Amino acid sequence: MIITVISFIFTEIGFRVYNSINSSFIFYDKSYGRFRGKPFSKHYDFTLNSQGYKDLEFETKKAAGIYRIIGIGDSFAFGVVPYEENYYTLVEEQLQAHHQSVELYNFGIPNLNPKDYLALLVNEGLNYNPDMIILSFFLGNDFLDSQDRNLSQPLYTYSYVASFVKFLWDLQKSYEGQFELPENMVYEDDMKVFTDENYLKMEMRRSKIFMKNNPGFGQTFDYAMQFIDRINEIAKRENIEFLVVIIPDEVQVNMELQNQVVAGLDMQPEEFDFALPNRLMAEKLSSLNINYLDLLEPFQTTSQTTRLYRPNDSHWNIAGNRLAATEIYKTILPKLSESRTKKQP
Repeated sequence: MIITVISFIFTEIGFRVYNSINSSFIFYDKSYGRFRGKPFSKHYDFTLNSQGYKDLEFETKKAAGIYRIIGIGDSFAFGVVPYEENYYTLVEEQLQAHHQSVELYNFGIPNLNPKDYLALLVNEGLNYNPDMIILSFFLGNDFLDSQDRNLSQPLYTYSYVASFVKFLWDLQKSYEGQFELPENMVYEDDMKVFTDENYLKMEMRRSKIFMKNNPGFGQTFDYAMQFIDRINEIAKRENIEFLVVIIPDEVQVNMELQNQVVAGLDMQPEEFDFALPNRLMAEKLSSLNINYLDLLEPFQTTSQTTRLYRPNDSHWNIAGNRLAATEIYKTILPKLSESRTKKQP
């Protein structure tokens, strides 16, 4: 027992020293940078920039005539697909085909929530003097993450050893096959990540926001939206265009998965409204005079003939990224032309 206690103490100290030198997402941290990529590390065949973002190097100074857009978001923005197929990359390419003096910086960091989006904008994004902010809001977990992050810190997170053990346990029971880091892999568009059982459990938990009788969702909704409202206030003060892109969860567009979730929760289809959060967000954003793009309808339509999400992953595959890029491009292009017209003497 004495040896075990001493070993635990030294391992705890070792983990804490390691994390202070080379921080890891395994250990608890309230900072939005907890899941930031390591500078110059590889994601598939792409090298992250010096700040750990999956994009080319950012330039603080903006050249004359440049229209700069910053794209904020979580793992959807960072992307599980290669860099060249990421929707922010594709949007930039499509815009540059019409306006060569446009650049889009991808500030995507996995596992962020609306509070983090605000912090990221204030701490980093505004330093680049953007003309437009795009905020990608994922319905699947942005509301729930806001709710969870507002709760007390789990007991196991106070110990780095316990956090490490839990990480290993979650890893081995959640993923399909052997888990490898993306930098050691060739991208496969149809590769499963989570097991069928664990992916269904995750979607069942997320689907609470689609239940018609969920009195607690109102408070969660208001808590998340206050940060978007704050971003909007900053954008107006700084004369920056602001666009919120509402990203649907796969359960909203995949009828087979939707039926599995309803059956798994032992509920009836009429007890759900899988477009409810979209309508609530549209009403709230409109009342705040915030521009938004809801991707639910085009994704529902296209999903009837084309798979848009990686299997058991919840993130877009290549086709999903391309569809999102096209819809965002069509929304931004008129605003970009309008903005340029206003700036002309």
